[in-house]
Amino acid sequence: MSRTVSGTSSFRAAYDEVLARWPGAVEAAELPTPYGVTRVNSCGPADAPPLVLLPGGGATSAVWGACAAAGLARTHRVHAVDLMGDPGLSVPAAGRAPRSVADLVEWLDGVLDGLRPGGPVALAGHSYGAWIAAHYAAARPARLGRLVLLDPTGVFAGFRPGYVLRALPMLVRPSPRRIRSFLDWETGGAVLDPAWLRLQDETARFPTARPITGPRPDLTGSGIRTRIVFAERARCHDAARAARAARAALPGARVDVLPEVSHHALPLTGAEAIARLLAAG
Repeated sequence: MSRTVSGTSSFRAAYDEVLARWPGAVEAAELPTPYGVTRVNSCGPADAPPLVLLPGGGATSAVWGACAAAGLARTHRVHAVDLMGDPGLSVPAAGRAPRSVADLVEWLDGVLDGLRPGGPVALAGHSYGAWIAAHYAAARPARLGRLVLLDPTGVFAGFRPGYVLRALPMLVRPSPRRIRSFLDWETGGAVLDPAWLRLQDETARFPTARPITGPRPDLTGSGIRTRIVFAERARCHDAARAARAARAALPGARVDVLPEVSHHALPLTGAEAIARLLAAG
């Protein structure tokens, strides 16, 4: 991927339109890491506790704006990250894209080094971003003060076969029509932010890397204060079953099921509730 491709005018215009709706001033940073330049969008008081947010696959960091606007940016310094190799403004170095869990851990080390938080941070992720966050917590517990996993996939439960079959056409040959059809199916027709949907349309033309896969992260013994929230109406997995698995795997974690919301509606839908749990000390 090149900086020219990642910054095409139509994608950048849609990206900036969503970002413009964030509360207050947004500070954009391009942080050097061993795997390329990572785009981080930050807002909130500079001296507030740092909260690092990883989006789900294909969603971009801009998806966290609703949570920031719901009060999160008043209590925390919010740092929303564009995943390396995913749609967004992060640019992998030539021949150095992350290819393993160890690479992702080293990449996130570079991001945190660039942010210079001055101590342990709160790390949160949604979906694939939660999978990355969980692996990072397992590998680097000393760097984190708190972990929040928002409807994590591949951490406590696998994907439902029907979900995978429904997503496959969109993944193999993405198009705006296929993306919107899939989102409409998974969210049950939920009303989503039109500006964000336009950005999702643009991701169909975005050159992305194949998501990294690997074993489920082992968080036992990490000692990190952990909050896990599942989406009641998620189609990717059975939320109640996944919640039971999470409680069994991490008896010390707080595990909840967020009612009346689907996997891909997060974190746009239910932003106020999500902001409260992300801000919880």
